[in-house]
Amino acid sequence: DHFAANKKGTAGKSAIKIRTKVHFFRPKTRTYKRDPLYARRSAPRLNKLDHFAVIKFPLTTESAMKKIEDNNTLVFIVETRANKSQIKAAVRKLYEIQADKINTLIRPDGSKKAYVRLTSDYDALDVANKIGII
Repeated sequence: DHFAANKKGTAGKSAIKIRTKVHFFRPKTRTYKRDPLYARRSAPRLNKLDHFAVIKFPLTTESAMKKIEDNNTLVFIVETRANKSQIKAAVRKLYEIQADKINTLIRPDGSKKAYVRLTSDYDALDVANKIGII
């Protein structure tokens, strides 16, 4: 009985898909946006790199003093993970000065040094006096 059904063509063979590539790529299935029932974290994380953590202390070496006098530049030791924009924001917030540009380097002892070049409307000597470097 079921042989007759096969002969009529109701349960025929499906066509074999011809492969054109050597490699098999898993088909893309539908992905849903996450919709959790509850927050996995009770409160959002605090930013550990705040302005006070970014800048550790100003450098008072002879070469740093020369930079202050000649190049209108302050020299700070900063947190190693801080980037230039974070350093710029921290200097603006803590000392109320506008930085023109910032150069950074990692010292051989592993700490990060930042050269903070001030804009022409600020004098590095005055700022250094206010901070208490000089």
